Amino acid sequence: MLALQGDFREHLLVLRERGADAVPVRRAAELDDVAGLVIPGGESTVMDKLSRAFGLAEPIKQRIADGMPVYGTCAGLIMLADTVRDAITGQQNFGGLDVVVRRNAFGNQNDSFETDLDIPELGERPVHAVFIRAPVIEQVGPAARSLAELDDGRVVAVEQGVLLGTAFHPEVTADYRFHERFLDSIGR
Repeated sequence: MLALQGDFREHLLVLRERGADAVPVRRAAELDDVAGLVIPGGESTVMDKLSRAFGLAEPIKQRIADGMPVYGTCAGLIMLADTVRDAITGQQNFGGLDVVVRRNAFGNQNDSFETDLDIPELGERPVHAVFIRAPVIEQVGPAARSLAELDDGRVVAVEQGVLLGTAFHPEVTADYRFHERFLDSIGR
C-alpha cells in the first residue's frame, strides 16, 4: 500500500479484513517486501512529488514493468496511466496502464457523486461507486480493457493483466470486490 498521501489507511483496513498482510510503503526498501501495491486516491500531483522525494518513483516504475500487481483508485489510476490530460506542468506518473486519463474530469468537490455500475466480471450484483473529484478514462489502448462504464459511455474501470484501475473509491463502501480481484492477481 503506497502510504505517502491520500486514503491509504482505508485501503489497509480493507486489505487486512480480506486476510492480506498489508503494510504501508513509504521507502524503496519497503517496496522490495511487497508482492503487490495499491495506489490510493488522494492528490496525484502530491503523490508524484512525494514519490520522487522519497526515492520511490523509479523503483515503482521498475516493479510495474517487471509485472508486479498494482491497483490504483482515483489518483492512483492517474499515477498508473500512460498518458494524463490536464496534468500540472512537470507532473509525472508511474505509467504501465495503456490508457489516457483526464484529471478532475467531473469537476470540483461539489460535483462528487455516487452511482451503481454493472460489472459482469464481478458478478450480477451492481457495484456501488463513489466518485470524488474523479478522473475519467478517455481512451483505452489495445493492451487494456474496460471493466465499467457510466450510462453515458465514459470508462471508469480498466484492467490490463495484473494492473487494475478505478476512477472511484471502493474502499469507502462496503463492496470490496475490486480489492478481492487485486488480491487474486497476487495469489493472496
